Amino acid sequence: MWQGKAGRRLRTLAMVGLLVCSSLLAGCTSGLDFTVDPRANLTAYPLQIQEGETVTFDARDSEPIEGVITDYQWDFGDGQTSETTTGFTSHRYSTFGIFTVELTVINSQGGADTATTTINVNGAPILNLTYPESIRSGDSVLLDASKSMDPEGDLLRYAWDLNWGEDSDGDGDMRNDIDATTETVLLPTNRSGTVQCSLTVTDSADAFIKELFSLEIKSRKYEVSWETEEVEFTWDEYLDQGQEWQGNITPGAEGRVISFNGVLELEQDILAPQDNFTLSVFIVKDNYEKNAQTNGGNLTTNESASATLSADNMNPSGENGMYDSDSEQQLLEQLLGASGTRKGQGTWVWSVTAQQADPDPLFEGTPDPDPGNDWTLTVTVTILVPVLTEIAYE
Repeated sequence: MWQGKAGRRLRTLAMVGLLVCSSLLAGCTSGLDFTVDPRANLTAYPLQIQEGETVTFDARDSEPIEGVITDYQWDFGDGQTSETTTGFTSHRYSTFGIFTVELTVINSQGGADTATTTINVNGAPILNLTYPESIRSGDSVLLDASKSMDPEGDLLRYAWDLNWGEDSDGDGDMRNDIDATTETVLLPTNRSGTVQCSLTVTDSADAFIKELFSLEIKSRKYEVSWETEEVEFTWDEYLDQGQEWQGNITPGAEGRVISFNGVLELEQDILAPQDNFTLSVFIVKDNYEKNAQTNGGNLTTNESASATLSADNMNPSGENGMYDSDSEQQLLEQLLGASGTRKGQGTWVWSVTAQQADPDPLFEGTPDPDPGNDWTLTVTVTILVPVLTEIAYE
């Protein structure tokens, strides 16, 4: 009987022990529960870019260790973030700087791991170009890019193409010339119109910025008035019978020829009859030629023999007024070269020929009492000269 009671007690104790052990075992199992983290792997290319370019990020070599990778969390370092389910993405950097990119990889067990890389974004140069707004033909224009700068403080290189209408390097492309490489350029102008130009500024990392610009060059304004001037040419020479003299003038170089008058006077002869000379003028460009013979003067009144050549109203009078032109010289050429006003321009050739010096010797072999003669030629040309006064534009 004691054995029965003892057996029941043993069974009871065994059951209590099992309950205690079960409770303890449950506690032990809870304490041993843990999560396995994945292993993050990050590559990026390129690591150095220019402002505005894109970087590709690859985390596909990351390992989940247990389970699978469920999430890729990207922090691009410039304030932008992203989440993807695949380990491949790209990002565009719109500002310059050095950015630390952090990737967080999460697996299906809830584990996480991080990897980082650094991206160097080079800032493009900041181009600062100034030039005058009002430009007149003949001005020298200051193009100033000296206030351009590089965000990283690098030295800049300058390449100016100062006229897209000209191929200065002869390669067939008018828009790639390098006409200057300094930060400022003093550009002369000689005619009105629009000139298309460009400036390219490049930093040490070969980042560049290009600016196209146009120079609007205006003509100048002149008030024109015409003044009358007389230009006189005089020669004193001696000619033997049969000789010829020539002299050249260009009276139309400075003005518009209106008229001329040429008078040849021979020295008074002691004995009659008076000498016979010819006066000629030839205007080369006009193919104009005119001649006159000397006429004997009255010996009793001490008049010498003379010849006269003249012409009036060779060209119309000039008109006063306001004119636009790129320069004084161009306007003068325009006024003096206008159609219908060009007579008398170029070279005039004046000639004096001694046809006959009288009297001849009375007897053959005796000295000629009148072998030649002194003479004076006076040519007076009336011209209209344009006077130019530049007027300032408002």
